[in-house]
Amino acid sequence: MTSSLAEIAKIKDIVSENFIIPEYQRPYKWSVDSTLQLFNDLYSAYKNNLEEYRIGSIILHSENGKLNIVDGQQRLTTISILLYCFNEDEKSDFFPSLMTEKNLFNNLSSKAIKNNYQILNKKCNSLIDDDKKYFYDYILNKCTFVKIVTDNIQEAFQFFDSQNSRGRPLVPHDLLKAYHLREMKNENEKEKKEIIDTWENTNQKELKNLFEMNLFPLVNYYKKQSALYYSVKDINIFKGILNSNVYDYSIYLKSANLYIEQLNSQGVDELFCNKKINQFQLTQPIIAGKRFFLFTLHYFNVKKSVESLVNDFLEKKKIDDSYVQGNGNKYIKNLFLNICIFFVDRFNLEALTPQYLEFFFKWSYSLRLVMYAVYPETINKYALNLHERLIQDTNLFYKISEMQTPIELETVILKNIDESMLENYKTTKYKSLYNMIFEGKS
Repeated sequence: MTSSLAEIAKIKDIVSENFIIPEYQRPYKWSVDSTLQLFNDLYSAYKNNLEEYRIGSIILHSENGKLNIVDGQQRLTTISILLYCFNEDEKSDFFPSLMTEKNLFNNLSSKAIKNNYQILNKKCNSLIDDDKKYFYDYILNKCTFVKIVTDNIQEAFQFFDSQNSRGRPLVPHDLLKAYHLREMKNENEKEKKEIIDTWENTNQKELKNLFEMNLFPLVNYYKKQSALYYSVKDINIFKGILNSNVYDYSIYLKSANLYIEQLNSQGVDELFCNKKINQFQLTQPIIAGKRFFLFTLHYFNVKKSVESLVNDFLEKKKIDDSYVQGNGNKYIKNLFLNICIFFVDRFNLEALTPQYLEFFFKWSYSLRLVMYAVYPETINKYALNLHERLIQDTNLFYKISEMQTPIELETVILKNIDESMLENYKTTKYKSLYNMIFEGKS
C-alpha cells in the first residue's frame, strides 16, 4: 500500500537524515551565482527577523530505511556546504550521506562543491562572531523545507511533475534516464557510473532537441500518428520492453539485441561484410535499461552525420535558416533532416546518395512554396500527408518503413507545383526556390 507524508521541516530536524542521491540524479551543478543568491536570501531573512523562511520543497522516496532525493538535491547539497562552513566541530554531522565520494558521480559535482565551498566559507568568515552565531542558529531553527516523503517511486515523480509544472518545466529525457537506470538492476555499479558520466557529458540541450525534434516525430510519423508538443506525458513511447516481459515478441527482440552485441564483441564475419551490426531501428521497440542509453547515443551520432550532409547540401544551394520570412524555414529544414534520418535508419548512410538527397529536398521544400507561413502544425499535417494544400502520393515516412531497398523511393511521384501558386508570394527567394526544385537551377 502506498503511503505519503508532507510536513514543514526545520533544517535542524533534517540535517542528519540518511539521504541518498540516486543514480538517476544529475551531478551537483549549482553555480556560484545561485549559491550566493541563496546565502543572501537567507541572510536577508535573518536580518529582517522573519519568523520563518521557506527555502522550498524536497521530494523523497523512502526505500529500505533510506531517503532517495527525487527533487531538492541541489538546494540540500548547498545547505549542507553552508552548514559545513559554520562549525568546525560539527562538520561531520550535517548531511554526511550527501558528501561522500560515492555520491559525487564525476568531476562536475566535486568541482562545483569546491567552488561553492570557497564562496560560502568566505561569506561566513566575513561575519562577526555574534552575527555568525545568530545567523547559524536562524538557519537551523527558522529556515524550513516542505518535506514530501512517499514509498512509491511513481508517486514521487508525480509530485516532482506537479512541483515543476508551476516553475521550471520538467525535462522528459531526465525522467527517461531515471526510468531506465531503475531497469539496470542486474548491471554493475561501474557500468552504471560510466553510463551516467556519458549521459551527463553529452550536451543536455542537444539531447532535449534530439527527443523533441527528431526521435519523437520519427517514431510517430511512420505510424501515421501526430507528433506535436512533446512533453512528459509522451515518455511512455521511449520506455520500451521491460526485462520482466516474457512474451514471445519481447523474448525475440531481447534475444536479437543480445545476439548482435555478442557478434559485435567477437568480430562479425563475412556474412555482414566485416562491419559491426547496428542493433537499433526506429520502427522497433527499445529494450529498457542500458540499451536505452545506447539507443540514444546511437541516434545522437546518426543525427550528427546526417545533419552534416544536409547542411552541406543546403549550403551549396545557398539556403539558410533566414531564407524566407519567420521561423518557417527552420521547421522545413528539420523536416528535411528527419526524412533523411529515417531513410538512413532504414538502410544506411551510404544509401543517402545525392540523388535521394535532392528528392527529399524537393519533398520537404515543396511545402515551403505553397505556404507563406509554416508552423509546427503545418509540418505535422504534411508529414502525415493530411495537409489540405499539398497532398502527396503517399505518407513518405510510412512508405519508407515498408521499403525493402532504397531504389523503391524512385516509385514515389511528387506533386508538381504550378508556378501560379507562387502568385501570393512574389519574392525573389520564393521564385529561386521554385527554380531549384522544379527546374534544377541554383
